[in-house]
Amino acid sequence: MSKQYEQLAANVVKGVGGPENITAARHCQTRLRFNLTDYGKADKAALNALDGVAQVVESGGMLQVVIGLHVKDVFEEVEKLLPNKGGAADAPAEKRKFSLNTLIDFISSVFQPIIPALSGAGMVKALLALLVTFHLVDNQSQTYYILNFFADGTFAFLPMLLAYTTAKKMKCNVILAMGTAAIMLHSSWGALVAAGDPVNFFGVIPFRLVSYTSSVIPIILVILVQAVVEKWLDRIIPKSVNLVFVPMFTFLMMGTLSLSVLGPIGSYVGEGLGVVFDWLSTNASWAPAVLIGGLLPVMVMFGLHHGVAPLGSMQMASLGYDSIFGPGCVCSNIAQGVAALVVAVRTKDSKTKQTGYSSGVTALMGITEPVLYGLNLPKKYPLAGAMIGGGLGGLYAGVTHTHRFATGSSGIPAVLLYIGDDTMTYFYNIIIALLISAAATAVVTFLLSLKFEKAEPAAEEEAAPVFEVPANTVAAPVEGTVVPMEEIPDETFSAGVLGQGLGIQPVNGEVVAPFSGTVTQVADTGHAIGLASRDGLELLIHVGVDTVEMNGTGFTPKVKEGDTVQAGQLLLTFDRKAIAAAGHPDVVVIMLTNADDYGKVTCAPAGEVKPGAQIIHAEN
Repeated sequence: MSKQYEQLAANVVKGVGGPENITAARHCQTRLRFNLTDYGKADKAALNALDGVAQVVESGGMLQVVIGLHVKDVFEEVEKLLPNKGGAADAPAEKRKFSLNTLIDFISSVFQPIIPALSGAGMVKALLALLVTFHLVDNQSQTYYILNFFADGTFAFLPMLLAYTTAKKMKCNVILAMGTAAIMLHSSWGALVAAGDPVNFFGVIPFRLVSYTSSVIPIILVILVQAVVEKWLDRIIPKSVNLVFVPMFTFLMMGTLSLSVLGPIGSYVGEGLGVVFDWLSTNASWAPAVLIGGLLPVMVMFGLHHGVAPLGSMQMASLGYDSIFGPGCVCSNIAQGVAALVVAVRTKDSKTKQTGYSSGVTALMGITEPVLYGLNLPKKYPLAGAMIGGGLGGLYAGVTHTHRFATGSSGIPAVLLYIGDDTMTYFYNIIIALLISAAATAVVTFLLSLKFEKAEPAAEEEAAPVFEVPANTVAAPVEGTVVPMEEIPDETFSAGVLGQGLGIQPVNGEVVAPFSGTVTQVADTGHAIGLASRDGLELLIHVGVDTVEMNGTGFTPKVKEGDTVQAGQLLLTFDRKAIAAAGHPDVVVIMLTNADDYGKVTCAPAGEVKPGAQIIHAEN
């Protein structure tokens, strides 16, 4: 999301004197805040001239670069450029500690990018199977032959794709990595394997006769070693001839190692996995589908699914089908979608109802993150219903040895992937498994809703506004005395850098919504809130000056980002004594940040106001 701010972040870091001049960096609701080793190295003029920087302020012992409400996105990119932050990814490998998270991250990075290709090829295979099943294409025809290699191309050259993604992860040359994969997939090597005669390189180095087409483990192992070899060659070969000799020696060394040692080791591992998969399919076919069907949402929450999903791809490469991940995954996704739809029917809250319908349908198509994080996990009981239903559907799929013949989506369209081996048995079985998942989930979720939905407020209807606010108008969010914008004790606000508005010297510690609308931002430290009105006004309410330094002490937000609020609804409370003790002014700043979108903005004059009083009005 923050990629568009990469260049701005790089220019800001350069403007403050470079990464080595930064001792600490953070951000508040609108500004980047830097502690610098030498403030003299900061080029304020260059920073002020940057498109995207509103103002540069040196205050409170730090350099503050005013960005605006998208400061969080900019900071994400700044952080990557700082020592021990984003740069940590380039730290020497020996300093990294191996962990389960490291392994999962590696597996995810290698397999995730190739999923679109696998899915596309898988759906072509499913289409072909459907055409053959309904006698629309003869499996002896040229059309079948051509469509078949359309689908098989991705799987046949899978090592080439994995070479690319593994090299990207290991930060070595991706073209050289793909070149090594090409050696292993070359038709001449395939011919030697097909001939079956012993192969000895230079008469002394035996090459094991293994076909690496569609393989997974060998190429990953090869590129892990190649990354080390390539960097070593790059270090010892003079730069003047580096371009020629590094690739040459890489191919000579890795071609030899891949066909004599690494490839065969990888093939042994792959064959071992094949034996395990075959044993599971014969003796415990129910186990993987039950575990994935019931526990996939938990795996997704902890990122463990990234480490499990590739097992299905490996099984498919080894045996030609996947019974490890696919059946349980599709049962789980359907269960989550059904759970959300049941909640949508049962709830009285209009927002929850809308979320349930939209995210439920999305989950039925195979995308579950919106329903998991937006509804099932927060409410808990639909998640329990989905896990029970997904597990029961997975149990049926496992007991009936149901498996898919291609990788693809994990929603309703995925049923086509279960057509293969000249039979519709697996297709029928996965449909039955999904119906079991849906029915069990619906029943359990409905029964749980009788308790949990009743426990919610009887009428979760949208609350009426405490006071009415005319169109394009901002009401006072606090009680107190108006402070004209130019008198706000902060030059960024007083100069109108962030828009037009005013301050209010409060008499109590409550901030209410100045209009009906949506919460667009809530500061991590709780001292500031961004709002958008239904008329298009964009507002920043900032409690105190430099109160970000209080790290949230004394601030208690009552809403979160994305909430819909009504005029007069309590947004946050703050402790005026705590702000005073920290040495900060407690003036509440109200700024119309998109004031430039209006022809005229009128602000209330100095004087006492109470919540609901009109303080800002915008006209087109």
